[in-house]
Amino acid sequence: MANADKPFGLRPARYKNGAPWNGQATPYFVASGDSTALFLGDPVVCNGNSNTTAVGRGHEPGTLLSVIRATAGDANPIIGVVVGVEPETRDSTVYRAASTARVVYVADDPDLIFHMQDDGAGTPGTGNAFLNANVIYTHAGSTVTGLSGAEINATTWAADQSFQLLILGAARLPNNDAASDNAVWEVMINTHQLKGGAVGTTLGIA
Repeated sequence: MANADKPFGLRPARYKNGAPWNGQATPYFVASGDSTALFLGDPVVCNGNSNTTAVGRGHEPGTLLSVIRATAGDANPIIGVVVGVEPETRDSTVYRAASTARVVYVADDPDLIFHMQDDGAGTPGTGNAFLNANVIYTHAGSTVTGLSGAEINATTWAADQSFQLLILGAARLPNNDAASDNAVWEVMINTHQLKGGAVGTTLGIA
């Protein structure tokens, strides 16, 4: 059965200990000088800068670290995933529009497990469990739903410690066919800025 090609980026599902994601997220700042829009589910990287002006609700100058969209590809770090954007007015967009100063909320716990769709460009199947892969921005984020267009780059399945994701197996979701393109997988961030990477292994299972 074919899977729908409907990317949503990385969606928090549960913690490594089995507990469901509790909605915990950390506020970060995105400067107006950043011309790349951020969508819900986009992976981001902390670029080490604090905001120098007060923004949002109760965030004092210098108290928020800055993030930008993470670069897709080998060895590029990720600190977490955008799960919310702080509104400034009742007409604020659910995503962070390009070149606007906004506060975003990031699920940045290194023990989080996410759901993410593959881009259908590789060979799918349950044998990919515990391999690594990279992120790819195959689709633009949606300005209607606010969801990311990021996917797993299915051409990069490999046991490589420097790759951005660790594949844990197919997500246990209705109508998710792991043997078909655009399957949804459980993944962890492998190049997480708050931990060291974990090298994938080939388990030899069908």
